[in-house]
Amino acid sequence: MNDSSWGAPPRGGYWGPPDQGRAPAGPAGPAYDGRDAQRTRPMPVVPGVPAGGHAGGGAGGHAGADQDDREPGTARLSGPLFLDEMPQEPMPSPPPVAPQPPESPEPSSSQARQKKRAGRDLRAAIGVGVALGAVIIASLFIWKAAFVGVVVVAVVVGLWELTSRLAERTSIKAPLVPVALGGAAMVVAGYVRGAEGAWVAMALTALAVLVWRMAEPPEGYLRDVTAGVFAAFYVPFLATFVALMLAAEDGPQRVLAFLLLTVVSDTGAYAVGWRFGRRKLAPRISPGKTREGLVGAVTFAMAAGALCMEFLIHGGAWWQGLLLGLAVAASATLGDLGESMIKRDLGIKDMGTLLPGHGGIMDRLDSLLPTAPVVWLLLVVFVGAG
Repeated sequence: MNDSSWGAPPRGGYWGPPDQGRAPAGPAGPAYDGRDAQRTRPMPVVPGVPAGGHAGGGAGGHAGADQDDREPGTARLSGPLFLDEMPQEPMPSPPPVAPQPPESPEPSSSQARQKKRAGRDLRAAIGVGVALGAVIIASLFIWKAAFVGVVVVAVVVGLWELTSRLAERTSIKAPLVPVALGGAAMVVAGYVRGAEGAWVAMALTALAVLVWRMAEPPEGYLRDVTAGVFAAFYVPFLATFVALMLAAEDGPQRVLAFLLLTVVSDTGAYAVGWRFGRRKLAPRISPGKTREGLVGAVTFAMAAGALCMEFLIHGGAWWQGLLLGLAVAASATLGDLGESMIKRDLGIKDMGTLLPGHGGIMDRLDSLLPTAPVVWLLLVVFVGAG
């Protein structure tokens, strides 16, 4: 609509094309004569609108010069006379606001430091660690067979955690029953019959997995039996080397050295990495591990190895302990990264929740399992089979 359709009528109240001349005063369209103008209410003054104009002084409004062309007392029908007569469009209702959870209070500096240091329940982790250590030491030096039972229980629980996570996160269903029974047999055979007995038990366990899986449909057979054989090798077969160390005359001392070196390596990596860690060791596998932490693991483990070989292992030398500590730091780190790789593939943080502050049994065995054959082999080389 152009400006001419909204303009004021010429003098005399005439509305029409200019070439038709002036007509007698009277209503001719929407204009009004003088008598009608007397009954017309005056236009109220709206703040912010210039005198003689109206709101929206663009295409639909006029300046004060247009107001002078109208006769006194006449009103212009260019819109409602009062603001309350203007059509009111419904105001859009505001979008619903989702309730916000209450903000948690900012942690104190001591809590922040504890979270940075531990990342878990530190008190629970220490308590569980002390309890496990007491059970291990008591069974190790009081009755060797009791320690073999501790290893068997740890192996069976670890297998249950591993196979359960595989079934939950993927479609892999590794046969737990033959793997658990075969794993327990491996540990006992290794303690009673040595390395030969452990290998025979491993072979029979793999055969049992193949046969056990035949009772189910063939879909996924190769996938499931492969996972079962892997689980049998990863957990019980590697744990068998602890039983081999225990079978020696100074078996408790060898197992204690193995446990101490692994724990010291992990502790050194954690302490140095937390305090000085800057450069990531394997960010795609375990973002929390740093190269500085690896240096700490090597340093602490080598120092502990020298002390263990000098004072704990009969016939050992301090320099052998340095090599043993270096090998333990490497194997423990690789074992930790290996299980981190498995957990990342499964999309989980821990293998279980059995141990408060630690996770599951497998989360404690990750560095011990690959370290056991390394320590067993080096002790055999340095001081003999015992």
